[in-house]
Amino acid sequence: MATVFKILPTTQQYDWGKIGLSSKVAQYAAGCKLPDFRLDESRPYAELWMGTHHTSPSRLAGSESQQKLSEYLAAHPELIGPAVLGRFKAEGAAEGNLPFLYKILAIGKALSIQTHPDKAMAEKLHAERPDVYKDANHKPEMALALTPFQALCGFRPLPDIAAFLRSTPEFAELIPQAIRDNFISVAESANPIGPAEKQALRDMFSAVMTAEADVFQPELRRLVARYKGGEVDATEETVKELVVTLDSQFPADIGVFCAFMLNHMTLKPGEAIFLAAGEPHAYVSGDIVECMATSDNVIRAGLTPKLRDVPNLVAGLTYNAAPPSKHVVAPRSFASAARSTLYDPPIPEFSVVRTVLPAGEAEAHPSVAGPSIAIVTEGTGTVVWGGRDGMNVSEGDVFFVGAGQEIRLSAGGQGQLVVHRAFVEAK
Repeated sequence: MATVFKILPTTQQYDWGKIGLSSKVAQYAAGCKLPDFRLDESRPYAELWMGTHHTSPSRLAGSESQQKLSEYLAAHPELIGPAVLGRFKAEGAAEGNLPFLYKILAIGKALSIQTHPDKAMAEKLHAERPDVYKDANHKPEMALALTPFQALCGFRPLPDIAAFLRSTPEFAELIPQAIRDNFISVAESANPIGPAEKQALRDMFSAVMTAEADVFQPELRRLVARYKGGEVDATEETVKELVVTLDSQFPADIGVFCAFMLNHMTLKPGEAIFLAAGEPHAYVSGDIVECMATSDNVIRAGLTPKLRDVPNLVAGLTYNAAPPSKHVVAPRSFASAARSTLYDPPIPEFSVVRTVLPAGEAEAHPSVAGPSIAIVTEGTGTVVWGGRDGMNVSEGDVFFVGAGQEIRLSAGGQGQLVVHRAFVEAK
């Protein structure tokens, strides 16, 4: 039984993906030589999936039968490890299933205004609409930037939203005056976020997202025309380009107004954010590594041609409002590995390690008490384990590491090796 081996990811070609080889997804799919991958330079490549989710499962590389990773792990549960098996089987995980789903996203235009349900809501939605909400799991997620990355992430502090309501009449016009006045009063009271503040935010957000088209579309046209004509209040300077961009991608869409309600963040490569259940967000542009609990549940409400479920999105949000720093995952050292950085969000399903090795250098990763999936996002090198000669890897290669297995990464001589490794340990 191998404890380290290559696996084959899958690709998803959603409309918002980057086109052809401008997409990291296409680059990595070509690099790992997916058997069924045929590059089309005219088509978008949005996501690369790595894991055991039933919608698009990974398979073992070099396997004539192209065995599913989940089938191999079910036959060899020691690769998942007893602690992880015990923890997540108790929560209903299927045999051979990993508790995390690992992805690469290449974002050419904004994803939908969305949130992910907690477990109780996921179970309810799956029971009611299994055709839409295809599993009963929650989906906390972390996004780690590979390139400069923009996102809308969580509600802005209430005073910031109130400032936009005062400066932007087109935005204010969508909200009934009583709700607007109450929100501004609550937002400017300097109280911490409590039940009254959350209710005021919910009332305001719900009023915007349920506004009728004959109300919000003329206001959006006026807003965009004003920005394009250079009539911009000082308060609006930070959002004008985003508003114009979103409107160009999704004309006459209510989701454009979320620019005034959600934090707008720009991350550099190596920076990460975490979205817990019930946090509204939309990824705007860039290439990222994304890790989440094993689920494909998304509740959408704007900036999308897909099904919108505004009532459930409004009902499922936490209505926490905070600066964008609330969502940042602060990296820290990973064991004694000097070239590796750990991103460890406050959930049990996953952590991610980013390793950057200069040409010719090597670094050991200690064993972890759970399974890992790693992807080479730049360069070439080798992976060595258990006294073996090693396995050559290059950009796009994806490999699995079994529980308890130490590995040693070595960079080739022509450039740096960058590896992003997701793993789980029972916490």
